[in-house]
Amino acid sequence: MRIFDLSGPPVPETPKPGERPAPWGETRIVGKALPRVDAYERVSGSAVFPSDVTLPNMLHGAILRCPHPHAKVVRVDTGKARRMPGVRAVIDGSSPGADLLWTYSGSGTTVQTKIFDSVCRFEGETVAAVAAESPYQARDALRAIEVTYEVLPFVADERTALDPQSHPVHPGGNQVGKTDTYSRGDVDRGFAEADVVLEQSSRTACEIHTPLEPHGCVANWEGDRLTLWESTQGVYAIQKTVAEVLGMPLSKVRVIGHYMGGGFGSKLTPGKYTIIATLLARAAGRPVRIFLSREETFLAVGNRPANTMTLKAGVRKDGTLTAFDFTCIGSGGAYPFGGSLVVDWLIRDLYACPNVRTTATDVYINAGPARAFRAPGHPQGAWALEQMMDALADAIRMDPVDLRLKNIPPVSQARKGNPPYGNQGFAECLKRGAEAFGWPEALKAAAGTGKEGHIRRGVGMAAALWSSGDGRPPATVILKLYADGSVNLNMGASDIGTGTKTVMALVVAEELGVTPDVIQIEHADTGTTQFATPSGGSKTVPTESPAVRAAAVNIKQQLLEMAARGLQVDAADLRYTPGVIVSRSDPSKQIAIDRIPGLRMAGVVVGVGTRDPNPPNRVINPFAAQFCEVEVNTRTGEVQLLRFLGAHDSGRVMSRLTYDNQVFGGITMGIGLAMTEARILDGNQTGKMVNANWHDYKIPTAMDVPVDMVSLPVEIPDDEANTTGAKGLGEPVTIPTAAAVANAIFNATGLRVTETPMNPIRLCRLLAATRKEA
Repeated sequence: MRIFDLSGPPVPETPKPGERPAPWGETRIVGKALPRVDAYERVSGSAVFPSDVTLPNMLHGAILRCPHPHAKVVRVDTGKARRMPGVRAVIDGSSPGADLLWTYSGSGTTVQTKIFDSVCRFEGETVAAVAAESPYQARDALRAIEVTYEVLPFVADERTALDPQSHPVHPGGNQVGKTDTYSRGDVDRGFAEADVVLEQSSRTACEIHTPLEPHGCVANWEGDRLTLWESTQGVYAIQKTVAEVLGMPLSKVRVIGHYMGGGFGSKLTPGKYTIIATLLARAAGRPVRIFLSREETFLAVGNRPANTMTLKAGVRKDGTLTAFDFTCIGSGGAYPFGGSLVVDWLIRDLYACPNVRTTATDVYINAGPARAFRAPGHPQGAWALEQMMDALADAIRMDPVDLRLKNIPPVSQARKGNPPYGNQGFAECLKRGAEAFGWPEALKAAAGTGKEGHIRRGVGMAAALWSSGDGRPPATVILKLYADGSVNLNMGASDIGTGTKTVMALVVAEELGVTPDVIQIEHADTGTTQFATPSGGSKTVPTESPAVRAAAVNIKQQLLEMAARGLQVDAADLRYTPGVIVSRSDPSKQIAIDRIPGLRMAGVVVGVGTRDPNPPNRVINPFAAQFCEVEVNTRTGEVQLLRFLGAHDSGRVMSRLTYDNQVFGGITMGIGLAMTEARILDGNQTGKMVNANWHDYKIPTAMDVPVDMVSLPVEIPDDEANTTGAKGLGEPVTIPTAAAVANAIFNATGLRVTETPMNPIRLCRLLAATRKEA
């Protein structure tokens, strides 16, 4: 097998110890559209996901969940269940060792509840659990558990949670903490200075993560040591929480998560199911596997909160924004999470505006607790802001792209001291995206098409930033270069399906000149790999890749020193090339890497890399602009998405294949928010979720997304931010999508749709109302 790649540009120069590596110029392999390093394992079915783990003598666990949105558990009788065939353990709130506390935090509030609490505040709360020889026996035993509930009044809508007649979810009322407020300038004066002032209320429905692989784990005790195979975005985060809840040292909790079938933020933390699996395994003295049913994942392991918003905005005739006034209410469910968390961030920071006021209120409702969901808060804020920007442009007869270009800020207005943006590519996203989409021509063509027929075409666009995505310490990576030049990469970061392992292998290949297929990767195991923060928030690549590069540079520096001793020259005179180290002053003096005496004697060179802090007083954010074309059937309310283009500034493109797939996946998820997805609670009679399955909860399929989908990287490497020049991508690609579709529907029909999802039922009602008014 070929170890070194001798083709392409030279490998990067090796800096002296203590020096920062120079920015990459023309790259050899970074940025290329190469297959994933684990592609065969994934497509062949040989990759072992946590839900595939099978251990000898393993039992199967199942959790009994409260069927009511609000109820007191009066009595639990597990007698019949314990006598069922195959049952090996049954636990509830009265079981020894089960009186453990679970913590929820958000909006400045912390609430603790028990693993099996006597008050169930949402449908799907844990009541009891069973471990049996088969999953069928475990489910049968759940049905044999008799529970007496005192059913309590419920509140199912954030819009009514603060009404005086609404029943309190927790003692003290339904507001979570204090209302979050922000202001700058003089908003009233800003509106007085405006030529046009518009106000619009809008709402985004609650979305469910519903990843392909459900939440769950396998738990196994060996004496007082616990091993968990968990479907997670961060093994060290799971280790920390489990150790805290169980009162164990971190060193006695090992978490492994080599593959994960989707998370989108919902697997950044463990769930009660994790602790329940460990309790059942301890009670039975055997490994226990608990993976939730699809219906359970809709109820108990997170969501993107619904948000009700009102935005008032002022603009001058020349396109200068003068004021924003924004209010928002949202709910993180029955426990604090942050139901209105950073929903207002885009209003604060995306556009230059001297006068801004925002208020955000988080409330309790009797529904499953929220969790982080791809770009928390931002798609909701974009839904309100980007539709308003188009409405303002229409009111002053300005192109929507030109209005946005008119108001691009050079600094972050929402952060203290107004620090400048780094390599801000916002304007380039708008300009290049509009050019590639053919925006002026498409806008003109849409305006010229007949609006009298029932098939209407329109185009729309929207923009965004993601307020994180910069990466940051800590990150530690260890590389081992073996005597033949092949490499082992050891890191704690999880690859959550986004190609993290591939990107890191490309960084190693870029620096060392090796082929990616000779790089062995160890990752996401608290027992064998380095500490890493969870993979989420679009921070994994900009966090981990500089540490990987630093480790590779460290190896090159050591090899140069070893070669210098063998060649009896100064190390500063040597240059690292793929497979060979060569003297700069006398190229005849060279030595193959696998012939270096020091390497052959040691057998391995170990390089350690860490992530440096971000530069001070500088904001590192990814930016986005998306453009789409739709066709609307005004008789049926059906919307066909004809084409979509995403222009994104996420720094250097590290792997073009995974980059494009992130863009396509993010747009698809945004289409779900726009067109199909909504948690529906029966607010009148039961308070229960009525569409807790994939049949009734509509996630987009291949039939719902456009065939013509284009990813346009606006590649501006941010070499001051970090040594690989990368910024985050996963979040910003889904933020503006829904608003872009809404703006296209308006362009086609003249109908401003302010509530998601924009499905045929909603559109038919709105179109009928419009015709009636006409």
